[in-house]
Formats: sequence, C-alpha cells, structure tokens
Amino acid sequence: MAFPTEPVLVFDIETIPDLEGGRRLHGLDNASDDQVWTAMQALRVAARGSDFQPAHLQRIVAISCVLRAGNDLRVWSLGDETTGEAELVQRFFDGIERYRPTIVSWNGGGFDLPVLHYRGLIHGVQARAYWDNGIFDRDAKWNNYLKRYEFKHTDLMDVLALYSGRNNAPMHEIAVLLGFPGKLGMDGSQVFGAYQRGGIGEIRAYCETDVLNTWLIYLRFLRMRGILTADELADELDLARNFLSASTAPHWIEYAAAWTR
Repeated sequence: MAFPTEPVLVFDIETIPDLEGGRRLHGLDNASDDQVWTAMQALRVAARGSDFQPAHLQRIVAISCVLRAGNDLRVWSLGDETTGEAELVQRFFDGIERYRPTIVSWNGGGFDLPVLHYRGLIHGVQARAYWDNGIFDRDAKWNNYLKRYEFKHTDLMDVLALYSGRNNAPMHEIAVLLGFPGKLGMDGSQVFGAYQRGGIGEIRAYCETDVLNTWLIYLRFLRMRGILTADELADELDLARNFLSASTAPHWIEYAAAWTR
C-alpha cells in the first residue's frame, strides 16, 4: 500500500466535570461531590444556559486512538481502566513525540485539544513536538499542529464546514450518511452517568467506536482530496474490516454487525 507516507493518529477523548476544580474555584472545600456538581451546574446554566462545563473544568477519563503506520492499523484506548488522567495525557503527547504523525479529530480544535492543553498544564505534562513551531525543528515553522488552516492537525468537522461554525455537522450523522455505523449505545451526554456507576470500560469502548468512525470518515476525505485512489480506499476499508473480524470485544462485534447492515 502506498498510503500512508507518514503515520496518521486519529484521537478522541471522553470527559467528566472536574469536581475538584469546581470545589477550588467556587470555595466549596467542605461540600460533597453532589453539592459541588449542583453548584457548578447552577452557575454554568446562569452564565450560559447549559450545564456543560468549559474546557478547563473537564477531566479526561478516556483517550482512544487509531494509529495507521506502515502496514498496520491499530485501534485502542490509552492505559487501562485504572490509569490516571495525568498519565493518559502524557501518553497521548508521547505518541506525538514518537511518531510525529498527522493527527485527525472531529471537533478536536474546538474541544479535545483545548481540554488536553489545560489538563496537560495542570498535570505538568511535557509535549515538545506538539507545541513546536520551529524552535526545535526548523520544518515545524511551516508545518505544525497549531495551524488551523493546515492539515498536520486535521479537524474534520472544522475543515468540512469550511471553518464556519454555522455549518458544523454531527460526526454521527456524517458517518451514517457515508454508510458507517456512527455512534452505538451511548453519546457524550451519558458519559458522566456511566462514570458515576463505575462504567469506565463502557466509556472506553464507546470512545473507541467514535474514533474508528472518525478514521473511516477521514478515509473518504482523503479520497475526495485525491490522495487515495478508489482501489486504495477499498484497501483501507478492508483493513478496518479485517481489524473488526479479528476482534472479540463485544463493542467491535456490534460495530461490525452494524456496518454490515
């Protein structure tokens, strides 16, 4: 296969409200978690009309990736169900340091990366290759992860809407329109509830299916750009199907069956 000429890393994160951060910011030292969350919700609704917390008050509980490098396609979640947030974030940026990949997301510029920035700052994470704009690698001055209108980070939602928020589309709907399964069994609004009942494995599985959807959409985008031929696109889709057929995890069995339908 001619593709890829360099590694491609597709990523997605899942988050919950940062209750400890809310406790600090709002002076709720002696409050229970439920009381802190009630206060955070009330303050956010009063300010913005929704209880969805800002990027700096999101805590990462899962990061899932597709890595396409050489002849291999890998889909997985970083760490395990007990891995702390600081290690998850450091592992993500370590992967960028190691592979220097093109990174791909759906709304990564609008949500995932700002959250990763704030959480990395809070935890003292180092991410030299990610932030490099030519200080360490001269070529990074012209091709880096921070430029919105370049493809080193390809935010598919942003690019396809031609950088106009009024035309942003939900990833699930684009996936379904392209014949892919889209979201299965959960959406982002259900993550906190799943976390509270101990469902971190369920969250990681959901995040993995989201990131595979994003990868499949990205393949169609590469075909539209003329980077993949029709035969190369078919090969890449076969590679994804082969991954699914070799997987025994329930969420991949469900995903494969939905794609077949």
